[in-house]
Amino acid sequence: MKTALINGSPKLKESASGCILCDLKSLLDNGNHVVYECSFRKPQLSLEEMKNLAECDVFVFAFPLYVDSIPSHLLNCMIQLEDFLSELKERDIKVYAVVNCGFYEGHQNKPAIEIMKNWCVKSGLIWGQGIGIGAGGMITSLKNVPMGQGPKRNHGIALKQLASNILSGVSADDLYITANFPRFLYKLAAERNWIQSAKANGLKRKDLFLKK
Repeated sequence: MKTALINGSPKLKESASGCILCDLKSLLDNGNHVVYECSFRKPQLSLEEMKNLAECDVFVFAFPLYVDSIPSHLLNCMIQLEDFLSELKERDIKVYAVVNCGFYEGHQNKPAIEIMKNWCVKSGLIWGQGIGIGAGGMITSLKNVPMGQGPKRNHGIALKQLASNILSGVSADDLYITANFPRFLYKLAAERNWIQSAKANGLKRKDLFLKK
């Protein structure tokens, strides 16, 4: 079996989606599983990329939530891939998606996961499972924390279940999780980061509240 791990983040490095896929890849390494890694950072796919993807049995998309939806560059790639796959006679490909957001609650990702399900129907693909991860702003800072421990306890449980479903080739109910970390502390940390970013760009704290 060959699985494509598709990073849908526009970031060149240090993306939450990349961290998620790195953890997932470690769970798929059973010796008999081929993993194809690719990144959809631009709104166009090459013919070679689409041919490689067409050879896979599983697609695993990982991407950030943008305005309750899929990032526009990733959506363009999906439309292009849909057209390419429509020319194939056999499309027995199962799709899984892991969506992370800056909101604390994982269920905020539900609209994007529903869009992924609709894309599967339109593309003639099989829906596997969706994982919605809240408190995505913490993920890159926790990359050295082992899965299943501390604030990544729920993260580890969800990814282990996802990996098991991928390896078994089964579909399952969608999961929505958040970090094992107090909501008020997450909010405080986020506000601190916004203030630091403002100062780094020559702004003051009060400038964050300006209205046009």
